[in-house]
Order: sequence, then C-alpha cells, then structure tokens
Amino acid sequence: MWLIVAVFGVVLATVVLKYAFRSSGPNPFATDSREPLKKMVFDKKEKNKVLKQGFPASKVPENLDAIIIGSGIGGLGLGVLLAKVGKKVLVLEQHNRAGGCCHTFTKKGFEFDVGIHYIGDLLDHKPFRCMLDQLTNGQLQWEPLDNPFDQVVLGPPENRRRYPIYSGRTRFPEELKKCFPGEEKAIDEYMRLVKKAGRGIWLLGVLKLCPVPLAKFLAYTGLTKHLSFFFKMAPRSLTEVVNELTDNKDLRAVFAYIFGLYGNAPKDASFAMHSLLVSHYLNGAWYPKGGASEIAYHMIPIIEQAGGAVLVRAPVNRILFNEAQEACGVSVMKGQEEVHIHAPMVISNAGIFNTYQKMLPKELQAMPAIQQQLGMMKNGEGGLSIFVGLNGTKEELGLKAENYWIFSENNFDELMDEYSKGKREESSKKIPLLFVASPSAKDPTWEERSPGKSTLSVVSFANYSWFEEWKDGKVTNRGPDYKELKQAFIDTVLDVVLDVFPKITRDKIEYIDAGTPITHTHYIGAPKGEIYGADHGLARFSPELNATVRPQTPLKNLYLTGQDVFLCGFAGALAGALSCGSVILNRNLHLDAIALAKRMKFMNDKLKGE
Repeated sequence: MWLIVAVFGVVLATVVLKYAFRSSGPNPFATDSREPLKKMVFDKKEKNKVLKQGFPASKVPENLDAIIIGSGIGGLGLGVLLAKVGKKVLVLEQHNRAGGCCHTFTKKGFEFDVGIHYIGDLLDHKPFRCMLDQLTNGQLQWEPLDNPFDQVVLGPPENRRRYPIYSGRTRFPEELKKCFPGEEKAIDEYMRLVKKAGRGIWLLGVLKLCPVPLAKFLAYTGLTKHLSFFFKMAPRSLTEVVNELTDNKDLRAVFAYIFGLYGNAPKDASFAMHSLLVSHYLNGAWYPKGGASEIAYHMIPIIEQAGGAVLVRAPVNRILFNEAQEACGVSVMKGQEEVHIHAPMVISNAGIFNTYQKMLPKELQAMPAIQQQLGMMKNGEGGLSIFVGLNGTKEELGLKAENYWIFSENNFDELMDEYSKGKREESSKKIPLLFVASPSAKDPTWEERSPGKSTLSVVSFANYSWFEEWKDGKVTNRGPDYKELKQAFIDTVLDVVLDVFPKITRDKIEYIDAGTPITHTHYIGAPKGEIYGADHGLARFSPELNATVRPQTPLKNLYLTGQDVFLCGFAGALAGALSCGSVILNRNLHLDAIALAKRMKFMNDKLKGE
C-alpha cells in the first residue's frame, strides 16, 4: 500500500515539476536588458507624447501579434514581455492617458498618484526588482521609504495609540516586541506562520499554468493543502488566526492592519493572502522616483520598439470572434462608429467582469464555463480617494516618507461592518479606516518639480450603492446632492488628518477633492468602483477557483491578465502578466525572472570580488 502511495507521489511530483519548469518558448528574460540611466524627463508635454497617444485607426500597426485591452500594469507588463521576444502588440486604453492605476493627474499645479503608494521586495538582485528593471530597461528608479515605513494609529483623539512598523526580517518583530512586552511568543508564532504561508505561493502559480485536468485533480483531491502551507492556511480567516495568537486587542489590530491593501475586513480575509502582503514589505518599502507615471513612461517605448503601440481614448466595446468562436480582434468606439482591429490573439486586462459581461456576445456569455467562472467571483469593495494639495514643504508640514494607517479603534471587524451596512449619510461621519500618505514627501525629485508645494493622498472604502444614482451624470458635474455627500466624506477625513498632522492647518490647503466609486468606474473602468479588482475574500483562495480562473479562458485565443487572474495590487497584477505570458510563450516566466536575478547577482558578486 505504502509503495503504491510513494510511486504515485513521485509520478505526481514529476508531472507537476514538468509544467512548473517547462521552457520551450522564447524567453524575455534571456539577457540583462538594462541600459545606462538616461536623464529624467520632467516636462509634462514631453512625457505626454508617450503617455497620451490618442487613437485613430491610422496609428494601428499592421500585422499585429496580439491586442491587449487595458494599460494598467497587468496589460503593459505583458505587452513588454511579448515585445521583448519580438511580438508586435497593440495596447488599448479607454482613459485619456496610459497607466491604469499607475497614472497621475494634475490639478492646480499639484500632481497626484492614484494607485501607487508603496511597493515592497525591491532589494537589488531580488527577482521582483530584476523583473521590473527588465520591464523598463533599467530606467525606472526606486526610492526607499523611511524606516518605520508605516505608522498604525488606533483609537479616538483622546486615546490615540501609535505603533511604528519597521522593515527588516529581524527588526520588524523586534520592534513589535518593544511595543508589546510579554507578547514575544505570539509575535514569533505570527512571523513563523506569515513566512511559511508566503513561501507556499508557488503552488498558486502551478495551478494557473499546468494542464486543466491536473489543476482540477490537485484542487478537488485536497492535495493542494498538503503540498503548500499557503493553501492550508487559505480557508482560515485573519481574525481566526490572530485571535488564537493573543488576547491583546491592540496587538491583534497591528497584526491585521494592512488588510486595507486588499480590501477585506479581517473576518472575511484569508490569512494566506495577508501573509503575502506582510512578507512583501519585510525587506522594506519603495516609491518610484519621479512619481507613478514613470512606470508607464518607461514601458511604452519598449512596446513601440518592437513595432507595437499604446493608444488611449480607445474604449473597446466588444471582442470579435470568427465562426469557430475564436477571438480574432476587437471593436473600438471612435465617436459613434466602430473600428474593427484584428489580431490572432486578444488579451484582456479589463477585469473578468468587464471582459465576460460587457465584451462578449450574449451567446458566448451564456456558455457554462464562462458562467462557472463568473459565479466563483464577485466584485471587490469600492474605493474612496481624497486628494489634498498643500502650500508648504514637507519639513514645514511635518510630512515624511511613510504611511499612516488610522483606525477609529482596534475592533476592525465590527467597525467595518457597521460602516458598510450603514446609511450613507451616517457612514460618511464615521469612516473607520484611513490610509494617509504624502507622495511628495516620498519622491526626491518633487521639490525640483513643484517647489514649496506638497500633497496628501487619503484612501478608504465606500459602497458603490451609496453613489450609484449619479453614475450616469457628467463626471465633472454630477449635481449638488452628489457634491454634498462627497463633501461630507471629505469633512470627516479632514478632521482626522488635521488632528494627526498638527502642522497641517486649513489655511495651508489649496486644493482638495474626492474620488468615489463612480469616479473609479469612469477613469479606470472598475464596474463597481473597486480598486483591487474581483473580491479577495476567503472564496478567492480556494484551490477550485484558482484551478478554474486561469490566463487561458474557455474561448480560444482569448486570455486574461492582471489582478483578476492572479492577485491584487501592483505585484499581483504583474504576477498575472507573468502567468499569462507563460501560457502564451509556453514557458515559466516566473522561474525565468528568478534565474536571471540569480545570474545577475552572481556576476555582481564576482565583480565585487575582483
């Protein structure tokens, strides 16, 4: 009996490893493509020549190899990967500038980032840093945040407690132990679970890349939880795990504080997902030098060099299929007319709901395999963003290269429940969670670009239904009732910010406005105003879902990339791009990036030794 089990285990491991390590197609990470640093461009008109190339049919390259819908990092990243192996790619963006959540906008002389606040795991020669260097030919520079990089603030003004979060695999737990004497055992166990779960993410990638029968076999037999601690912890909620570790409510809150980076309250969040975020920042946090627009600015030329293009103001209204129900192009709305563009494959970075519910013909939407995938996922939480332009330098305003996570108390689950289930007028007065950061304080080029000015970005969550009645109004003028509701949220946010940052006073505020869920729908195409794509609750991490929702859709020549095919956020969307690229190019690009990082580190160490 045991011999049979052992033989079966060896065969299974061999099959899994075969598809994990496959490498028959061209490799975009074959060589180090970094170039000497070029002088940074701050002139907005010059940058817009790259970022704001409008769509006329005459700009569409001939003989395309692929069309990508959406220019967020999942779309642009994949476009660059394909371009690096000679593919001619057209990326189409519905907004008036490329970048998705990596784009910036300017109001009254203040530049605001909409979605990039801090990125982790960017130490030199780490695979993630190596990958980003290759995707931008080494031109994208990263500036480390201060240490501590996060400040957790709990409680009302009369009883605020602050807990600094430090980077460093040993310093992070050591500093927590200073804040919570007597809780050393709980902190050590938390770190053990976080690291062990994080290391098990490899199997998620395998489920996306291996043949469907094998993926389904691994999922439905329950083998995933035996092969990977990530999947063993996936069905356990963050609340359940941290409550077992300690009775200290503030420590529970500090363990859980970063849930805002994927959008689910701790009781609805998978500890496995949470472990990835904590691990992501253990070695530090970084911000793109020159602001978030630098990301797209340095990616687009690589796509163009291979004969492709990135065109904006190009809303795709439907995907085209031939008689064999194979994707063969897209239809773009140009005014009231449709422009048809053809290519042998179509890849959507527009999210699973937009792709399946808005871009497919009705008869294909009704396919059981399509409905199965839609039934497994749901829309994520709507986002609320407040943008503040300030007169004064970071020194004058007491702003640092760090983030503040401000909570009205430490009982996160109850607070988030009360907020989301409340009436909009009541909830606008008691926002339980605020993420507050200063992009200007993080960027060393800011003072040169905008002397004497500073910015704040504040992020929270809000129900799409609270604002839905105004979704069809003009984006710049949705009416007085909408403005009044938006102002109620702004006022609540401002009261907290002014209390936590005493050097910021009302007379220093030159500009302030809010983006609601319907704002996000307009600018980034999020169907319910979500900022992290499909929901990242417990169900999202079931092996069955991850064996089913994969880069290859049930329709031939139609693929998915970005957040919905892997995980949320900048790193998650890029992992989606690597997974999709792996399927298209028939090789494991995740491992290719790791292999190049190791080669580069070896060469660097060798040069240092000489």
